[in-house]
Amino acid sequence: MGVHKTRLAVFCSGTGSNFKVLHRAIAEKYIDAEFVLCISNRKVCGAMEYARENGIPAMQFSENQYPDYESFVAAMLAALEEFRIEYIVLAGYMRKIPDTIVRAYRERIVNIHPALLPKFGGEGMYGINVHTAVLAAGEKESGATVHMVDEEYDRGRVVLQQKVPVLPGDTPESLAHRVLACEHELYPRAFRKLLIEQHPR
Repeated sequence: MGVHKTRLAVFCSGTGSNFKVLHRAIAEKYIDAEFVLCISNRKVCGAMEYARENGIPAMQFSENQYPDYESFVAAMLAALEEFRIEYIVLAGYMRKIPDTIVRAYRERIVNIHPALLPKFGGEGMYGINVHTAVLAAGEKESGATVHMVDEEYDRGRVVLQQKVPVLPGDTPESLAHRVLACEHELYPRAFRKLLIEQHPR
């Protein structure tokens, strides 16, 4: 019998750059886990393509595929159970996680947010909107936050944060670029920390 690796599902909607960073960290044995499922609300996206290229099953779940919301949630939960998922990793997933799934995976769903929570979080605060708001508020620093997911947007327990400066002349795009580089450093460190804390050996 091989050593058990923590089984992960990644939820993505776009290119999945943070997914790729975490996948590489696993390949380099920095994180003791394995991605066994990729879920997206989109039929085609960069993250889904990357998953398939790396032998990770990829599935689309969209509400319009099902007669009602309850059926949609039940199907997604069934897939997570079928693949024996232990943790859900969000990497640019542009949908709210259904409360039923949050309850089933309490303290086992992790997200990265492109700001220093609790500032600049909540509904509508994603992507370029966050960086626009940070600059409009005159903040001197921003960064990224890895946090657990609960029933409210961006309110779950903080695992780890990392700061970046806001520079004179920054645009939302230039700040976004700096924060994304920060995310790519932070997510593997934070997820490794989380697994070690929750599964000490």
